[in-house]
Amino acid sequence: MAGQRVAIGVALAASVAWPAAGAKVTVPSIAMPATYEGPSAVAIAPQNLDRWWVLFRDPALDALEDEAFRNGPDALTAGARLLEARETRLAQTAQTLPSGSIGAAAGRQKNYDLDGQSSSLNPVGGITDTLSGSFNVSWELDLFGRLSTARSVAAADAAQALFNVEGTRAGLAAAVADAYFQAKGLQIQLADARETVRIRTDLSSIARRKADAGAGTDDQVDQIAGDVALGQAQADDLAAQLQDARRRLLVLIGRGLAPSSELPLVGGPPDAPSAPSALPADLLARRPDVREARARLRSAIGAAKLRHLAVFPTLTLLPGLGLSRIAQPGVSFIPPSTLTQTTQVYNQGFWNLAVGLTIPTLDIPKLLYQAKAEDARTRQTAIAYQKTVQTAYAEAQTALTDLAAGEAARATLQDGEARAARAFAASRRRYDGGLDDLTTVLTAEQSWRTVRSALTAQRVQTLRRTVQTYKALGGGWSSVGAGGL
Repeated sequence: MAGQRVAIGVALAASVAWPAAGAKVTVPSIAMPATYEGPSAVAIAPQNLDRWWVLFRDPALDALEDEAFRNGPDALTAGARLLEARETRLAQTAQTLPSGSIGAAAGRQKNYDLDGQSSSLNPVGGITDTLSGSFNVSWELDLFGRLSTARSVAAADAAQALFNVEGTRAGLAAAVADAYFQAKGLQIQLADARETVRIRTDLSSIARRKADAGAGTDDQVDQIAGDVALGQAQADDLAAQLQDARRRLLVLIGRGLAPSSELPLVGGPPDAPSAPSALPADLLARRPDVREARARLRSAIGAAKLRHLAVFPTLTLLPGLGLSRIAQPGVSFIPPSTLTQTTQVYNQGFWNLAVGLTIPTLDIPKLLYQAKAEDARTRQTAIAYQKTVQTAYAEAQTALTDLAAGEAARATLQDGEARAARAFAASRRRYDGGLDDLTTVLTAEQSWRTVRSALTAQRVQTLRRTVQTYKALGGGWSSVGAGGL
């Protein structure tokens, strides 16, 4: 008894001293900058940030986003992961509750007298029937918080899955909008390329007529014919890119096997809405990847605490109930002297209450080393969380800066395109009237087409940067809360 008391004392002393095994890690408090650098933006309500695509006022885009969330492979996979996380959490939580099982057994045994020594007072042969049932329970007492910590770890793991699903939804919303705007831009570029081919074909006809009339040369005809061929090749390439963009968009919304003609792109791209005004601290509450990293850190902290708690004794209650029935051969005495063989039946019931105590006496050094290693892994997770926050801030800052620069470039190119278009129209009128030569017209057209192509690319780029800005700020998902798991 003295040795046992010493072992218990050693275990408890080592257990109580577990915080000294390594520095405890907590979720760090991160001081975010007060504002983003750069120009101020228009404020936007959080509920609109959740469904930022409606701000583009494009019904076709709204329909594509809704279809992607209903039928897209990414959305369906995310839903399955959410269901898996919910059930996994329930299973992990159930492991911390009392466990037990009902057992039953029935048997029949027939005995034979092989040596002939059976008698009416000592029957050997016959049939014995047995029937038993029991209900045994194992209930670990949470004296040191081990079970509650395990439940907290399960909740943190489930929260990771939830925020990962939210990140998937945000990424899907951004991917659909990005592909949609890219396809819209390709459609405009294709229309411009075909218009270029038409204009150059008209110029080729004019040059041919002038050459036939002696007012031009065959060199000019060949020059513009080469430009027509180049424009046609560019149009064919843009048509193929547009087909590919439509196919990618169909895959995102779950109609990857449908003909691309089922995805009409009507009209030009919408105007980009104003950039939202958000505080950097909002990233901690909105960005799914930041919240997932924080939940991962909480899970790691809980796992480290469980490692330290492993050196504590485990006290388990072991109550049980049981019933049994035995029917076996016996004898019956009828006075004064009659003995007859009969069946004797025994019905019994029982209960028991036991206590189990487990002390990892010789395993304490190993458990402490494992706890220190877990502390080191937890510190790595804390550093990763801080890096995630810093990366999120950098992405948001970069997205806002790029968007502001893109808006300024679009405004500049829009004015330049209008001027270049007027210059080309005037040059062509003078060429038709015989006042300008072909080189002047082609130079004016090339200048206009170059600026127009840059404007189209910039408009699409601004739309895509707007999408990335909303995503970087944590938009594109509807939080259901970790408690929903």
